[in-house]
Amino acid sequence: MSESRPSVRDELAVPCVYFKESGKVNTRRTLEIAAQRARELDVDQVLVATTAGETGLQALDFFPGEILVIVTHSTGFVRPDAQQLSPEVRRKLEGAGAQVLTCQHALGGINRAVRRKLNTYQLDEIIAYTLRIFGQGTKVAVEAALMAADAGKLSTVRPCISMGGTSEGADTALLLKAAHAQDFFDLRIMEFLAKPHLPF
Repeated sequence: MSESRPSVRDELAVPCVYFKESGKVNTRRTLEIAAQRARELDVDQVLVATTAGETGLQALDFFPGEILVIVTHSTGFVRPDAQQLSPEVRRKLEGAGAQVLTCQHALGGINRAVRRKLNTYQLDEIIAYTLRIFGQGTKVAVEAALMAADAGKLSTVRPCISMGGTSEGADTALLLKAAHAQDFFDLRIMEFLAKPHLPF
């Protein structure tokens, strides 16, 4: 007996762009793809991870009316008391209506201190390495969503588009339903919109 195939009405075909290389070179295209999908689905929550602010500033051109949350590195990420996002860039972002979030990394923080001091990995960094099997940008986009949810910057009821990258820029865009860090396993990645094509 042959199995019945699902009808076309039961399927949803969503394109995902796979970049030949990872990194900053894909930033503009990633923002374009995310903005198009946000318009199609009427998504009004957008997250962009940024370090020095260049990606965040570029995002302003693509998401003028949405709730745009710029997620930075935590202060002290590279050295004690240092913040990589300058006060000038922060003022530009906030002046344009974006919300800038600087806080402890959801998949780092105190557990990273245990790893550095005792040379043993903790659960949050194991989760981070697991997410990296999809690429560094996927890990960053998921982590940014956890951080923004915990800070009250986005709703966990409505979907959002979250973008991350590899080292610099943006090369990954996800449609997801965010969750608070304490409810991590309730987070749902709904669609991959763009990501690097990882080598075999």
